[in-house]
Amino acid sequence: MSLLAIVVLFDFSWAVIRRNQETSLKEASLWSLLYVSLAIAFGIYLGTWTDPKTQQEFFAGWLTEYSLSFDNLFVFVIILSRLKIEEKSKQLALLFGILIALVFRIIAITLGAAAIKQFEWIFFIFGAFLIYTAIHLFIESSQEHEEEKESRIISYLSSKGMKPFTVALIALGLTDILFALDSIPAIFGLTQNVYIVVTANIFALMGLRQLYFLIGGLMQRLIYIGKGLSVILGYIGVKLLFHAFHAVDIHEIAGVHIPKITISQSLSVIVGTLAIATIASLIVTARRNKLAS
Repeated sequence: MSLLAIVVLFDFSWAVIRRNQETSLKEASLWSLLYVSLAIAFGIYLGTWTDPKTQQEFFAGWLTEYSLSFDNLFVFVIILSRLKIEEKSKQLALLFGILIALVFRIIAITLGAAAIKQFEWIFFIFGAFLIYTAIHLFIESSQEHEEEKESRIISYLSSKGMKPFTVALIALGLTDILFALDSIPAIFGLTQNVYIVVTANIFALMGLRQLYFLIGGLMQRLIYIGKGLSVILGYIGVKLLFHAFHAVDIHEIAGVHIPKITISQSLSVIVGTLAIATIASLIVTARRNKLAS
């Protein structure tokens, strides 16, 4: 954790130093590659002093949190463009927005872990909430929904006389906290190891700022990523419900045995769903662009 803290501190210091400079595509690519490599290296190293199950839990948690961060990025684009934040100021706005989110996520993880330890039936609530969120995400237009939600937040903060940059900072932090309502129950559905939950969230958030500058128009091409995320959330929600039934000693319903889903199965579903959603998105958008031209 100490090495992780040093890397985070270095990244934040670098962002502060370069707060008045635009982030180039090359710089964003290198930082994004660095953080993905660090996450993979950490996961591999984790397997040398823990067990394979813990290692798989980390990769499943990190992939889930990282994929959910694409929703965050879409909201970040809306907020920063709507408030007309200058390119040179986006670096600092994203930095503090993510820092606020990181602090509140650690608090949420601590409270969530304590609640789970005392009341295992809370998995019923987590599971039902994730299934509801998955259905909501699947059937609703992600773009229109997020634009409407962020418009309300931005309008309210602006009505209080705040400057655009201040509004951007608060809005970025608040929206990422709202996203934690989905991501925290989701990762607890994959592991109850607080160390894994915290590190997976940190690695997912660490590369978010650079990813914003890297992907740009790519987000508009990932048209099925929202549906892919809804499948993942729904799957984890069902897994949580199964776990909750076993926790209260209910192992079958109406003569039907309630299965126990392993972390290996969960990791396969997460990777497979993300791959299918990404490939399908790129193929369909490429065809559309070809027809349009």
